[in-house]
This record gives sequence, C-alpha cells and structure tokens, in this order.
Amino acid sequence: MTDYIVRATAAGAQIRAFACTTRNVVERARQAHNTSPVVTAALGRLLSAGVMMGSMLKGEEDLLTLQIKGDGPVKGLMVTADSRGRVKGYANVPDVILPANMQGKLDVGGAIGQGTLRVIRDMGLKEPYIGQTLLQTGEIAEDLTYYFATSEQVPSSVGLGVLMERGNTVKQAGGFIVQLMPFAEESVIGRLEDNLSRIPSVTAVLDQGNTPEQMLEQLLDGLNCEILETMPAEFYCNCDKSRIEKMLISLGKEEIQDMIEDGQEIEVNCHFCNKNYKFSVEELKTLYRKSR
Repeated sequence: MTDYIVRATAAGAQIRAFACTTRNVVERARQAHNTSPVVTAALGRLLSAGVMMGSMLKGEEDLLTLQIKGDGPVKGLMVTADSRGRVKGYANVPDVILPANMQGKLDVGGAIGQGTLRVIRDMGLKEPYIGQTLLQTGEIAEDLTYYFATSEQVPSSVGLGVLMERGNTVKQAGGFIVQLMPFAEESVIGRLEDNLSRIPSVTAVLDQGNTPEQMLEQLLDGLNCEILETMPAEFYCNCDKSRIEKMLISLGKEEIQDMIEDGQEIEVNCHFCNKNYKFSVEELKTLYRKSR
C-alpha cells in the first residue's frame, strides 16, 4: 500500500477526522538515520502525526514543525511537514536500545522521558504560531491529545503506531486524529467515545489489511462518515548543495576563511535526511568571495 492521508467529516460536520498509512515514510526515515527499533517507533509516530497535522495547513508555503525535547536517552525528536503531504524528521540520538516496557512493547515513553512538546506553525506571518505543553507520557499520541485540548482547546483523540518486522524493518505505520467541533452534540460525543473504546491499536487495524478509509469508518461508525479528500504522503527533504552553499555563505568571511586555512575539504550533514555535502578548498574560496 502506498502512503497517503485521508481527510473526512462526520455527524453533519460535528467531527473532523484524519487518518494515514505511512509505512514507506517511516522506513525511509529508518534507512536514512539507521534508527534502532525504539527510535524508529518514536520518530515514526511523530512523522505520522506531522504529516496529518501538515495537511491541516491552508497555504502551499505553510510549514508545521513538531519538536519533542525530553530527558530520556533519545534526547529529542524533530519533524517538519508541509500542506502537501511531505514530511521529514530526525532523532537527536538515533541508536538508543532499551528493554521492552511492561506491556512487552517498544518503550517509546522511556526513550523520550519527561520534557516538552512544541508545535510551530509558520504561515508566512511576521511571527509563527507556537504552542507548547509538557509531555504527559512520552508515548506521543497521548501527548498530542493533551496538546490539542490545552493549547488549541479542541477535544481530540490521537492514535499513532509503528509495527516492526523481526529484521527491524517497518511492517506497518500510520495513525488517526479525530476532533470534535464546538457544537458537537452529547449523543455524537457518546457514540464516538464508544467507538474509540472498541477500536484496537492503529497497527493492529492496518495489519488486518484495513485502509485509512476503513480505519475512519470504524472510528466513525454510526456517525455518517464522509471522505472528503485523499493526499499522497512521502518522506521528502528539500536540501541540496545550493541550499548548503547559502548556509555557508551566511556564516560570513571570517568563518569561511578559517575553513580555507585548514586546507581540508569540509563535509556538511543535513540533519533531516542525513545526506552529506562535500566542499573542496577551491569551492570554499568561491563561497568566500560571495560572502560578506
């Protein structure tokens, strides 16, 4: 199944909902960063959340950033997504190994620990919108549910999951976000809560062969679910050598001169996709002439 996002409404627009399947996105991130299973699960959950929240943006140039900082061994996660289903991300420490948690599952909460979740929406205004909450569990889905309720005052339910193969590749990944509008009726809320209590984990639903549309049909059973749009999702990094050149030029003549005097080629790494860009001394001299 190719990766994609589904947007839906239900109960006469009293509910809005999103679901996605992101196995290829998460596997691409795993390969790029050589992440351990628990870090793949953590980063994969945040990538799935990011790609759905990015699809909520209106403008083509709008950007969403999800940043988790914690006192656990992974230290932090960063994900950036746009409104077109493109997402990228990385973990500060990609190779963390932890024993399974008490449920016998990958201990994402233990890897992240206590800390903060920041949501940054850059919509081309003078200042980006920034919301921040304390992490509740470090399991990411619960933390985003809490964020929506407290920072945006939108009652929401977030489900996220990554299922690993024995060979540590990604078998399934995806998620859902279901949100109640302010005018939602008590009967609608009750039915939704009942549906949520009966649905298994995201990865169980996907591993049974269900599509994101079918996941939403289960979540919104009896609430007249209407699929509005589907959108492809992909791990995408827009870095290239010209962008790295601009970054180096912005460092200024003094910094570039120090690199030139070292007499060695330099290598610059993109955090998001882990690609390396090399610059010879001659190339650095060219950049020096362009800098201020």
